[in-house]
Amino acid sequence: MIKDRQIKIAIIGLGNCASSLIQGIYYYRNSKKEKFIPGLMHINFGGYYIDDIKIVAAFDVNSNKVGLDVADAIYAKPNNTVVFAKVPKIGIKVSKGPILDGVNKYTSELVPVDNSQKQDDVVEILKKSGAQIVINYLPVGSQKATEFYANAAIEAGCGFVNCIPVFIASDKKWAKKFTNAGLPVIGDDIKAQVGATITHRALVSLFLDRGMRIERTYQLNTGGNTDFLNMLERERLASKKISKTESVRSLIEARGQTIADNNIHIGPSDYVPWQKDNKICFLRIESKHFGDVPMNIEVRLSVEDSPNSAGVAIDSIRCMKLALDHKLKGPIIEPAAFFQKRPPQQFDDRIAKNMVEDYIKKYARKN
Repeated sequence: MIKDRQIKIAIIGLGNCASSLIQGIYYYRNSKKEKFIPGLMHINFGGYYIDDIKIVAAFDVNSNKVGLDVADAIYAKPNNTVVFAKVPKIGIKVSKGPILDGVNKYTSELVPVDNSQKQDDVVEILKKSGAQIVINYLPVGSQKATEFYANAAIEAGCGFVNCIPVFIASDKKWAKKFTNAGLPVIGDDIKAQVGATITHRALVSLFLDRGMRIERTYQLNTGGNTDFLNMLERERLASKKISKTESVRSLIEARGQTIADNNIHIGPSDYVPWQKDNKICFLRIESKHFGDVPMNIEVRLSVEDSPNSAGVAIDSIRCMKLALDHKLKGPIIEPAAFFQKRPPQQFDDRIAKNMVEDYIKKYARKN
């Protein structure tokens, strides 16, 4: 029997996504009734509730945030996501992590870094805090920084939830590292609840289910948060483009169809400052129906980007706690297939959802 109900997490990067996650932990902290609650996919997740999640450590490099209580740091600039909950002080200060490749030439204008501040010992803090799970919210393209924190998680004996498109769980070398350490990892690149990728996948599945071939398709996205600003440096986009494209292409290929590289374009498109954390996505699918008669569909999706991912992160954290409870190691396939864009193994979303439900039943804590 697992006696400790607390899920102790450390968060890497106190940006918009972390802000929405932490606000959500407090917003839904009394959600214990066994009924549908808008915004939550699971209220009771294998015996764990949202108020079981406790933040015990946090890391950033932004001098506007380092040293602040986490509750204050999540509202500090350049964060610009919607505020739906006021988080009380939690008594955990933001520690300074290594910069490495976490800040680029575009984001450096909005992310002040005080080089006179001493970098904290990440592994020591993780150990002393009692952290069980490390949540990675670094900017897209932070390869070196993500690998640093993945190593730190292993050294500190923590599970690792990788919410960004730097490949850890889906990389054989890193998967082996976590397996050898006897620790679980979930990744890579979190899907939003109803965002661009999951909507695109749902429409592709609809076409394929109805006997229609995907001739051409694109997904274009704009936003005004630091994630979109960061991605103006196109060199950082390679893994993001792979992650988003494979998520859609995998469905097409699973049905025995192929699509040429020049007929599928999926990726971030531009930074529009006044959009703030609002993401606008334009989707187009071209196909042919009965008699090879051409048709197409176009969709415009508008979402607040960070809250849209937080509900998935809430479930990923509780999935990870179940994995730790049962001493699972290496990539955890079931939650990754449903919650991540680039899991170690791709599945149809309906199958992946059933896999998660089976995972919950199998590993639910015995109260």
